[in-house]
Amino acid sequence: MRQAGRALPEYREARRHGSILDSIRDPALAAEITLQPVRRYGVDAAILFSDIVVPVEALGFGVDIRPGVGPVVERPFASESDLARLRPLEPEADIPYVLETIRILRHELTAVPLIGFAGAPFTVASYLVEGGPSRDHARTKALMWGRPDLWATLLERLADVAVATLRAQVEAGAQAVQLFDSWVGALSPADYRRHVLPASARVLEGVADLGVPRIHFGVGTGELLELMAEAGADVVGVDWRVPLDRARARLGDGVAVQGNLDPVSVLAGWEVVRVRADEIVEQGGGRGHIFNLGHGVLPDSDPGVLTALVDHVHSGGAVA
Repeated sequence: MRQAGRALPEYREARRHGSILDSIRDPALAAEITLQPVRRYGVDAAILFSDIVVPVEALGFGVDIRPGVGPVVERPFASESDLARLRPLEPEADIPYVLETIRILRHELTAVPLIGFAGAPFTVASYLVEGGPSRDHARTKALMWGRPDLWATLLERLADVAVATLRAQVEAGAQAVQLFDSWVGALSPADYRRHVLPASARVLEGVADLGVPRIHFGVGTGELLELMAEAGADVVGVDWRVPLDRARARLGDGVAVQGNLDPVSVLAGWEVVRVRADEIVEQGGGRGHIFNLGHGVLPDSDPGVLTALVDHVHSGGAVA
């Protein structure tokens, strides 16, 4: 996951000055933070250090990332007039620092590939509409149900931003991409199919010609897995709530799976992690499975346990 390094003391040292957005805007620093977990843990891929709201922040929508809170929006999206605040993204002009970070990383990374990412339209829209993180996504759902025309236009705009972001990342050197739809588990399958699937498919189709693997991830999406695969992913991320063997049965053999150790288990110590990891590797079936956590690394995680986890998964011949 993209938060792979945030439990590391070297990460905290690197980030001790300025905001996360300041760190992302500094290509040398962002590249160093991306490399830290690769050096420490020996994982099989590097995840770009950035954030899913960086493109809309760069467009001037009024987004900030507050420590301990997450993305917040000064003036939330509420009406047609707010669509004017979402002009088309011009990556080389709007997020040149992200692309420079990728170019630095492609020079530094010789043994593992680099994964870029973008926020999925629903999850980014939820931040813009709610004004920040939400437990019930009440404003988001009210807009989605009450103004489906405006909602569809908003998601189309955000899908185009995500496509531009991912294409620019691949052109700069990213070798795989991940679409994060962290909060889409708040929806029913019917609502996902009608109100979200078209925009997510627009993003994944928009990078299909680039020939890089496309990963699609969400949280609480056990009932949405088949639909997420239908959107066009090559790999579907599975959180810890659904056993991988059940997820694979739902998804079929057409896509690979990624996941899905509960991040909290790392706090319980190595013996707990080892047993759970073995269960997940067995459920994954040794084919088309990328071992990963079921969501991001918690800041209080023990780096020693995470290192032991990667070594243990590798000893069984799996990819971590």
